[in-house]
Amino acid sequence: MKCEFSRKPDRVVQTKFRKINIFNIDGDNIDKQVVEEFGEEWSKFNEQNDALVEKWGRDYFDILNDEMVNSETYALDVGCGTGRWTKYLAGKVGFMEAVDPSNAIFAADKLLGNIGNVRLSQASIETLPFENRTFDFVMSIGVLHHIPDTRKALNDCVKMVKSGGYFFVYLYYNLDRRGPFYNALFRLSNLVREFVSRLPGKVKHFVCDVLAIIFYMPFILAGRFIKFLGFKDLAERMPLHSYQNGSFFVIRNDALDRFGTRLEQRFSEKEVIEMMENAGLTDIVISPGIPYYHAVGKKV
Repeated sequence: MKCEFSRKPDRVVQTKFRKINIFNIDGDNIDKQVVEEFGEEWSKFNEQNDALVEKWGRDYFDILNDEMVNSETYALDVGCGTGRWTKYLAGKVGFMEAVDPSNAIFAADKLLGNIGNVRLSQASIETLPFENRTFDFVMSIGVLHHIPDTRKALNDCVKMVKSGGYFFVYLYYNLDRRGPFYNALFRLSNLVREFVSRLPGKVKHFVCDVLAIIFYMPFILAGRFIKFLGFKDLAERMPLHSYQNGSFFVIRNDALDRFGTRLEQRFSEKEVIEMMENAGLTDIVISPGIPYYHAVGKKV
């Protein structure tokens, strides 16, 4: 089912499990320092067991159906990171291409192991080695908001989708569903991010671990206690409520993702819909559940 590349890779790396195709990642719409930092992050936080992958997959892919993803689907994961989303969908599709510009592609190789219907390539969105309109289903999860021009990157992803195919995306939301207190708390945390994200690598990792303890855990533990007392609705209105059932590994990872990233953009629900429509998508569905916002649309 897999296609031929639109050009030859610059080199090929043979691992224990497969060949990884390496392409140039140069382009105007990429921040190479951000790419390098994410490569380091995902190389550190790559211990993701099947139970975690299954749980995350159910949370993110709640709006997919058998028409969008099935055993005949040729799929592309743009910015695959450690390969967790690829792993979740690999058993549900015919074949998957997983692409990432960073060295996280090698962490994905380890996570995916002997899964045979996946091909890994190191490339950026601007250097994807595929012809336009190749795929039945394309996804980009938690990636495009870390690219200088998110709208252009989204358009470039949608170009890969066949007419009648689907594009799935997760973009950080700008807290347009939250009240003044939550927004004030976010603005404070964003000031912290501006400082922490510019620290040297090892120092930044240590500081983010500390922030996971002193910033995340008080809210999470308070929410767990309130839920234990039977006030579930109140617990779900607490900041960081989505982590109340999460492990400390996940909390540490997300603290690094939140505070360690120099380039981060956020969007309202209206902006997400407009970007998807402008890229040529229809029948757009935005999940009513967390994480906000994950959405899917059909290519005209």
